[in-house]
Amino acid sequence: MNRSAAVLLVAAVLLVVLTNGCSDDSSPASPPTSTSTAAPSSTETATSQDRSVEIPGDRETLEILYSATNGDMWSDNTNWLNDEVALDEWFGVEMREGRVIALDLRLNYLSGEIPPELGNLTNLSYLDLGLNQLTGEIPPELGNLTNLAHLDLDINQLTGEIPIEIAGLSKLNVVSLNDNQLNGEIPPELGNLASLGYLYLSRNELSGEIPPELGNLANLSYLYLSSNELRGEIPPELGKLANLGYLSLSSNELRGETPPELGKLGKLEQLVLSDNQLNGEIPLELGKLGKLEELELSGNQLTSEIPPELGNLANLARLNLGDNQLTGEIPPELGNLTSLNILILYFNQLTGEIPPELGYLTSLNILILHDNQLSGEIPPELGNLANLASLDLRYNQLTGEIPAELTRLFDLERLNLGGNQLTGEIPVELASLSKLNQLSLGGNELSGCIIGELRALLNNNIDKGGMRIGANNNDLDRLGLPDCST
Repeated sequence: MNRSAAVLLVAAVLLVVLTNGCSDDSSPASPPTSTSTAAPSSTETATSQDRSVEIPGDRETLEILYSATNGDMWSDNTNWLNDEVALDEWFGVEMREGRVIALDLRLNYLSGEIPPELGNLTNLSYLDLGLNQLTGEIPPELGNLTNLAHLDLDINQLTGEIPIEIAGLSKLNVVSLNDNQLNGEIPPELGNLASLGYLYLSRNELSGEIPPELGNLANLSYLYLSSNELRGEIPPELGKLANLGYLSLSSNELRGETPPELGKLGKLEQLVLSDNQLNGEIPLELGKLGKLEELELSGNQLTSEIPPELGNLANLARLNLGDNQLTGEIPPELGNLTSLNILILYFNQLTGEIPPELGYLTSLNILILHDNQLSGEIPPELGNLANLASLDLRYNQLTGEIPAELTRLFDLERLNLGGNQLTGEIPVELASLSKLNQLSLGGNELSGCIIGELRALLNNNIDKGGMRIGANNNDLDRLGLPDCST
């Protein structure tokens, strides 16, 4: 045998050995049993791969949720209870490495109670069951969801207290329980949630005091506790929330003074404390809130004068101090608020003249100063407020004539000047304000006559639905003035 023939013979032997050695793996004698693990063939889908590594307990938990919340009536229950597909093909379910990590069934017509077994989804990081018809209490077993970062159960009919077990979920960033019927006190242990950025508890039946421990939430950006039955004072510890951008405590039973410490909240954009029983002064420290866009303190028992420091709030778009017991004059510094859209100071005891500096508020859409003790003439500078839609100066002690400059307010829809001591004639140019649908001039000492064009304008301003929108708010017929002759 020569050298070439020997090489060919060795190669042939090796080929036979390799072929026989691979045959068992490539062509199994029998299909794998339920306990064996076989690599998926090229024809198998990614879904079957996910199904093979799925943790059985998560599927059972979701089946319990489906049954407990009337799943057959959900608006979308695609693939739920389908054993042929992986869980992440069930509507609203997201998986990772065989475990459910997210469950989003918001606005899906769930009803009934949240099953405590939901606490078995220990890899869950996102849970949103909001905007449904869920009843009963929040299961304390949700405290087992140690990976949970987002908890949203808002706009349901949940009752009972906020489970203290939630305070042990150290990864929580969002807790939204708005618009339920929750009662009891806010657990002070929530102050331990160091990662919490959003806490929404508005429109429930929560009572007791606001826990000062909430001042420990260094990462908190949103704190909404409005429309509950909270009492006591506003904790000054809230002034430590350096990252807070939005604070709403309105429509509660809070008493005492507004803490000046709130003036330290340099990132605050919204401060809403209206409709409580707060008294004392408006802290001048609020004038340091350079990013503030909305300041709502109406419906309290605040006294003393309006701090001129509020004129430093360059970004302020809405200022409502109405329905208090404020005294003194309107600070002319408010004319510096060039971003202001709404200024409401009604139902106070303000005196003095209306500052002509308010004419600098060229972004103003609403100016409401009624039911005070303001005197002097209406500043003609108000005619510079080109975007003004509503001007309400009723029930003051204003004198002089209606300024002709007001007839330049072509976006004006509501002009209420009744209950003052105004004299002179009604400016005929008011008839050129094509958007005007509400005009109140009664209770003054006006003279002259009413032009037909003005009466026709008010009678013909009709809303899109065909209803007269100014019919009950115009008092031309009660002025005792004749119509002008043609």
